Amino acid sequence: MPFGSWRGTAGLVRPTYRPGGMEELIKMLPDGVGIIPLFAEIERGTQDEFKVALERYGRKVAKLAEIGVDVINPSGAPPFMVLGYEGEAALIREWRKNYGKPVFTSGTTHVDALRVLGAQRFVGFSYFPGEINKIYGRYFEDAGFNVLDMVGFDAPFQKIQDYSSRVIYAWIREEMSKHPSAQAIYMLGPGWRTLDIIDALEQDCGVPVVHAVPSQCWDIQRHLGLKQKVPGFGRLLAEML
Repeated sequence: MPFGSWRGTAGLVRPTYRPGGMEELIKMLPDGVGIIPLFAEIERGTQDEFKVALERYGRKVAKLAEIGVDVINPSGAPPFMVLGYEGEAALIREWRKNYGKPVFTSGTTHVDALRVLGAQRFVGFSYFPGEINKIYGRYFEDAGFNVLDMVGFDAPFQKIQDYSSRVIYAWIREEMSKHPSAQAIYMLGPGWRTLDIIDALEQDCGVPVVHAVPSQCWDIQRHLGLKQKVPGFGRLLAEML
């Protein structure tokens, strides 16, 4: 296989050129796992742009299959959540049939992570303000979850990485206090630099956290048949559930 790595190679379609999440993921992954990234070039983070971007995702998935990676991960939850839970499932089935490769999205990763954590009721947090959060909530409702709230942080799409993780921590703690029955915290997207607050949130709120980057590491390992535990980023990855 071209560009093969001794424990497997994952092909990623990253939504943006935003730095941060990619570097964090590579540091987390076990030695011997290769990553080949392509990019969907999302810039504005709007609903209309997400719909248009799906065609670019399709071309990138085809390219990764041609290269010969072991698993393909079109990442970035919003474009596929806008498509809807059933629409996303149909697209994944088409890709798997066409290319004969395991294909999983950020959305399917997050659904599987919540299920393996036994979290039926959760509060979601995103860095997208406004009505689009209802679409994200509906995606999970259609997947069988009880979404107690899906709250958006009011910040410019291109600036979320500039906000302190402690500000995000305080915001999540405040919102979680309104939902004592929640069984998990869900943090959509790798754009915010918040890995350092995951363990604190789990300890202080008493529930597991599904964060985009550790859950991506967990699911890449799972699809490659690996089980290397990585402490410090929440229960999901620390226990390789």
